[in-house]
Amino acid sequence: MKLDDREQAMLAGEMGPSCQWAIEHQMQVGRMFDAADMVPVSQAHMMADPESLGEAGVAFVERLAADGGSVAIPMITDPRGVDLSYYLPLGQTEAMANLERRFTAACRAMGIMMTDTCINYQTIMPPLYGDHVAYGDTGVVIYSNSVCGARSNFEGGPSALAAGLTGRTPRYGLHLDQNRRATCRFVVDDRPQDLMQWGVLGATIGRMAGSYWEVPVIEGIDGAPTSDEIKHFGAAMASWGSTPLFHIVGVTPECRDLADVDGAGLPARRVTAEDVNDLGAPFGAAGEPVDVVVFAAPQLSLVEMARVAALCRGRSRAASTDMIVCTPAQVYGDARQLGYIEDIESFGGTVLTGTCFYQQYAREIAEANGWSRLLSNSAKIVNILGGYGYRPALASMEDCVASAEAGTVIDRRPA
Repeated sequence: MKLDDREQAMLAGEMGPSCQWAIEHQMQVGRMFDAADMVPVSQAHMMADPESLGEAGVAFVERLAADGGSVAIPMITDPRGVDLSYYLPLGQTEAMANLERRFTAACRAMGIMMTDTCINYQTIMPPLYGDHVAYGDTGVVIYSNSVCGARSNFEGGPSALAAGLTGRTPRYGLHLDQNRRATCRFVVDDRPQDLMQWGVLGATIGRMAGSYWEVPVIEGIDGAPTSDEIKHFGAAMASWGSTPLFHIVGVTPECRDLADVDGAGLPARRVTAEDVNDLGAPFGAAGEPVDVVVFAAPQLSLVEMARVAALCRGRSRAASTDMIVCTPAQVYGDARQLGYIEDIESFGGTVLTGTCFYQQYAREIAEANGWSRLLSNSAKIVNILGGYGYRPALASMEDCVASAEAGTVIDRRPA
C-alpha cells in the first residue's frame, strides 16, 4: 500500500505505539481488500459493547490508552451494553457494569466521545454527501451511505478504533465510485404503512440481495419516506442481507434516475406482497402470552418516543409483561423535558439510555427475568434475538403497546 509522509511517520512509531498499532492494523485490512492507499476520514464511529469485548478486549483498549493513544478526528460510540443508572434490576451484574466502567474510562482517556448511539445521523454529526467516514454499526453505515450519500464500509471495532487514531481508513469497497453502482434491481408493489412494515420490506430486499457486495436499486416507492421509516428499512436490510448501500430512485441522493447508478440495464425483480408476507410469517404469534415488549434496534428517535408515549398515556402494562424502550442520551433529555419519559414509565415501561437491547447481555437478562416470548416492531431485532434463546414476534408499534397492556400478542395485520 502507498503511504503518505504522515502515514509513514505513524508506521515508524513517531506518533506513539498506539498510532503505530493502528496503522499496522489498517495496512493488514487494506492488503486483504487490495486497497491501493489510505483515504482521510472526517469522523469514526465504533461498536464495542463489553459483551463483545470481554476482559481481553477491554484490557487491550486500556493498554492503548496507557500508551498515550489519542484520537485524531471526532470519534463517537455505538450503544453500550450497560445503562449504569439502571442495571441490577434488569438482571445485569456488578461485574458487567465494572467492565463497562473500565472501557468507558479508557475511551475517554483517548478523547473518544461516549455518545452511545446507533442513530447519530438523527442526533449528532450526520455525515455529508461524499464525506469519507469510518463507521461500525451496520444501521449507521447503510443510512449514511444510502440516505446521506457519505462513504463508509462496515468497520469492525478494531478497525473503527484504528481509524479514530489515524484519521484514515483503507481505500476499498464503498470508498470507490465503481462499487457504489447498482448491481441488482427491485420493483416494490406496495408502499409500507408503518415502521414495522418498512423494516420487513427492507429485510425482504436484503434477503433477496444476499451479499455485502450487492447494491440494490429500488423502484416503486413514490415520495420520500420519513427519517424513521427509512431508518427501519435500512437497518433491517443490513441485518438480513449484510447490505451496506441501497438506492431508491428519486429519493436517495445518488439516484435521481436509474441511469445515475447504471441500473437501467439490470433485470427487474418484483417485490410482491407474498414476498414480504413470507419473511414476516415466522414472526406471528397472535394470542400468545408475551413476556417482554422491546422498542430498540435501532434506538428510538424523539419522534418515535413521542409516539410510544402517546400510545402509553392513560394505560398500564400487564403485570406479566415487561416493556423496554432504548433511546440515546441525546434524545432522552428532550423526551424527559417533554413528558414522554413520564408517560412511558407511568405505563410501566422502562426507558434505558445509551443501550440497545441485543447488545446488553440479552441471553443473561432473559434468564434473569424469565423472558422467552419477545415482541417488537423492529425487523432487525427479531432477526438477531432468536440466536439468544428468545421466541421473537413482530407487530406494529400500536399493537406492541396494546400487547403489553393485554399481556398477550395482539397483531391486527390482515391474515
